[in-house]
Amino acid sequence: MNNTFFAMLSRMKYIERWALMRSSRPENLSEHSLEVAMIAHALCLIGNVRYGRHLPAERAALVGLYHDASEIITGDMPTPVKYYNRDIRDAYRQVEEVAERRLLEKLPEDLRSAYASVFRGEDDPEEQYMRRLVKAADRLSALIKCIEEEKAGNTEFRTAGESTKELLRQLRADCPEVNDFMEEFLPAYGRTLDELSG
Repeated sequence: MNNTFFAMLSRMKYIERWALMRSSRPENLSEHSLEVAMIAHALCLIGNVRYGRHLPAERAALVGLYHDASEIITGDMPTPVKYYNRDIRDAYRQVEEVAERRLLEKLPEDLRSAYASVFRGEDDPEEQYMRRLVKAADRLSALIKCIEEEKAGNTEFRTAGESTKELLRQLRADCPEVNDFMEEFLPAYGRTLDELSG
C-alpha cells in the first residue's frame, strides 16, 4: 500500500516560505496554511452574518489548510517568479495540478474523490466565491507576514507589503468581507503581547 498522504502532508513544516527574502523569523508552509484556514473561515462567517451569504465556512477552513499542499512536491515558488507573466503562471498551475494528483495517489482509492474536491472545488457560484475568499485569506496572511517583519525592523518586506496591499485593494471592492477584516482585525497585527492583552 502506498498510503503516504498524511506523512507527505506532515512535511509542510519543512517548506520555508519567502525564499528570496531575509526574514527576521522564518515561516513554514504548515503555519501559513493554518493562518489561511483561520482567516478564510472568518471571511466566510463575516459574509454569512453581515452580507446574507450562505458560504460554507468550515469548508473554507479545510480548503485553506490544503491550499498550498502541492508545494510539498514543488516547493514554494517566489511570487515575483510565479506571476512574472501569463506563460509562467499557467505553466506553474500545470505543475501544481500534477503535484496535487501525485498527492491524491498517496491516498486509498475510496478517499481520493473526497480530497480531490477540496483541492479542485466545484463550479457553483457559492463555491467559487468561497475560493476567492480563501485566496484573499492567502494574501492577508502574506500581508500579515509583511507587517510583522516591518514591525521587527526588517525593511526587506516593505515592497512585498505594498504590492500585497494593492492586490487586496482590488479584492476589497468585490468582496466586502475582505474590507471588513482589514479594517477591524488587521490593525492589531504587529502589536506586542501587552498591547493585545490590555
